[in-house]
Amino acid sequence: MLLQMLVVFRNPKDTAVSLFHFYNNIPMLPSYNSWDDFFPDFMAGKVVWGSYFDHAVAWNKHLDEDTVLLMTFEDMKEDLEGSVKKISEFLGSPITEEQVKQVAEKGTFKAMKDNSGKTHGAFGQIVFRKGDVGDWKNNFSEAQSKEMDEKFEECLAGTKLGEMLKYGVHCKW
Repeated sequence: MLLQMLVVFRNPKDTAVSLFHFYNNIPMLPSYNSWDDFFPDFMAGKVVWGSYFDHAVAWNKHLDEDTVLLMTFEDMKEDLEGSVKKISEFLGSPITEEQVKQVAEKGTFKAMKDNSGKTHGAFGQIVFRKGDVGDWKNNFSEAQSKEMDEKFEECLAGTKLGEMLKYGVHCKW
């Protein structure tokens, strides 16, 4: 049996904001008084799951492997039906157009959030917060944005994953 891996990445700026709120809503994690307190820890990789950028660089090395399908949160939000088709093809499990539509309807962020009480219990309201692309603009200062732009450039510019993340589209003012 062939082990296949579906990996979903989100742009680093929205990932940071999402993790900030996750920290402040999970009692077992330390909470941060402010976004400005959290941001340096995120950039240094001093958060649960470590450095976003180290993680991304490690996965970038596997993107050409037949057993890995990497998708982005942003692309899934933009074209969920197309993403469902791509996943089913990757897994070798063809589905009908009707099934694609059903999965996409139940797989929207809103549908999953609305159903999260059944699927995740009380934890659902923590996991499914907003699901917006571009929410980072409500938190980042210009200096923080520039700092992350430089880190992205250093770690992921010119890589396949860097291109897939469409950083210029999703992470620029």
